[in-house]
Amino acid sequence: MALNLQDKKAIVAEVNEAARGALSAVVADSRGVTVEKMTELRKSAREAGVSMRVVRNTLLRRAVEGTEFECLADTFTGPTLIAFSNEHPGAAARLFKDFAKANKEFEIKGAAFEGKVQDVEFLATLPTYEEAIARLMGTMKEAAAGKLVRTLAALRDKLQEAA
Repeated sequence: MALNLQDKKAIVAEVNEAARGALSAVVADSRGVTVEKMTELRKSAREAGVSMRVVRNTLLRRAVEGTEFECLADTFTGPTLIAFSNEHPGAAARLFKDFAKANKEFEIKGAAFEGKVQDVEFLATLPTYEEAIARLMGTMKEAAAGKLVRTLAALRDKLQEAA
C-alpha cells in the first residue's frame, strides 16, 4: 500500500508522540509469526499498557529523532515492530520475552530505557511498582524484627548484669 506524504507525516507524528510519552521501547522482527499469534500479542500488549506499531524503518528513524529512543536507530533493519511501555518500563520487554519463548520465529532486536540501549533481560526483570513496594516492606519488616531482637537481647543482658 503506497503512502502519500500526508499519511507518512501522520505516522511519524503518531509514533513520535508515543515515543515522547513512553518509559521504554523494545524493537522486534515478527517475520514468520502468524496473524493469529500477532493478534494475541496485540491484545496482551493493550492489557499491559504497551503500544505496538509496525512502521517502515525510514519513518521510524524520523519519528524517534530527538527522543530518548534515538539510540535504537541501528536496530531498524528489516521488518520492524516497535513497542512502547507507557505504564511500567519493563512491560514491553516482559511481553516480548514471553512471546519469543513461545514463538521461535519472533526475534527481539533491542531495547532502550532512559536514553540508552539496554539488555531485554534487564528490562524484563525490573520489578513493577507493587513488587517494589512489597520488597521494601519486606526489608523494613526484617529490619524492624532485627531491631526488636537486638533490643530484647540488650534488655536481657542489662537485667542479667543487675541480678
